[in-house]
Amino acid sequence: MTGRGGIVDFAVAFPQGRLTVQEMHERSGVSVPEILEVTHCAEFPVLGEDEQAWELAVDAAGTALERTGTDPDDISRVIYAGAGYWDSPAWSPAAKVADELGVTGAHCFEVTNFCNAFTLGLRLAVDGLTPGAGERVLVVAAERFSGAVDRADPDSKALFNFGDAATAAVVAETDFSFAYLGSSARTDPKWCDYFVGDYHDTGVHTRRRGKRKGLADTYVENFTALTWETLKLVGKDLADVRYLLVNQNDKKVQERLLAGLDLGDDRSVFNQLNYGHMGCSDTLIALRGLADEGALADGDLVLLATSGAGFSWSVTALEHRAG
Repeated sequence: MTGRGGIVDFAVAFPQGRLTVQEMHERSGVSVPEILEVTHCAEFPVLGEDEQAWELAVDAAGTALERTGTDPDDISRVIYAGAGYWDSPAWSPAAKVADELGVTGAHCFEVTNFCNAFTLGLRLAVDGLTPGAGERVLVVAAERFSGAVDRADPDSKALFNFGDAATAAVVAETDFSFAYLGSSARTDPKWCDYFVGDYHDTGVHTRRRGKRKGLADTYVENFTALTWETLKLVGKDLADVRYLLVNQNDKKVQERLLAGLDLGDDRSVFNQLNYGHMGCSDTLIALRGLADEGALADGDLVLLATSGAGFSWSVTALEHRAG
């Protein structure tokens, strides 16, 4: 697969609310050191009581449209990605974002693949571009991710790092700053019942139901295989990779993946000391930081390694286009 479109520009947004390790300790009874082994930071962004995920999405999308000089009338699709933890049930956050931005001629829809959903939305956006049409697609990720965890449940400790953020990218056939080269993805359905949600008075809590061992090993194996598969697909080698950006749900998995590929820590980004696991936004937060710091040169190859419950894994190849 070769690139025929890409990300013109993108933006991330964070809520005003914060959740602290001390609060989680008081609610769950799990010790502060144990929680820090999961979060790696003392606090991270979460939606406050009066904040909505769709509002965060509109903030990120508005910034992305402004940065790219995109007229809302030029947007042909609004793709809203996530795990499905929307602000309201039986409701379209994609349509809500479009309405707030004045996008009136687009097809608006949602894509759910948990924390793998944004890169899936990106692939759908590029694959659906009509050659020569001059259209632009808005891909957005935002949801009530932190609220999916029962932090009074000690057995949910592995999910205590779930936080909230939004990402929005404008995708087009030309004038992009990150060319979309291709991606590879797979699902191992044997893990489908490992995490299962249950309803409560104000929403859904995700809980670990499976007792099967070896999920971390499965993560590393699939990310490694998909890295090589994607590189072959786009005609690149491991030596061409400037950065491999990974979902921030498990720092040890990221370290093992880099070590197994013989990639130094300087060829990835570890945001665990600053944020929790921000769902679909993890790798784009890292990419935004690299771009803002001037750490990317023209032609740099960046791989996004993302995953989602089910379990699914994906590796997406982007090439930076400076100027």
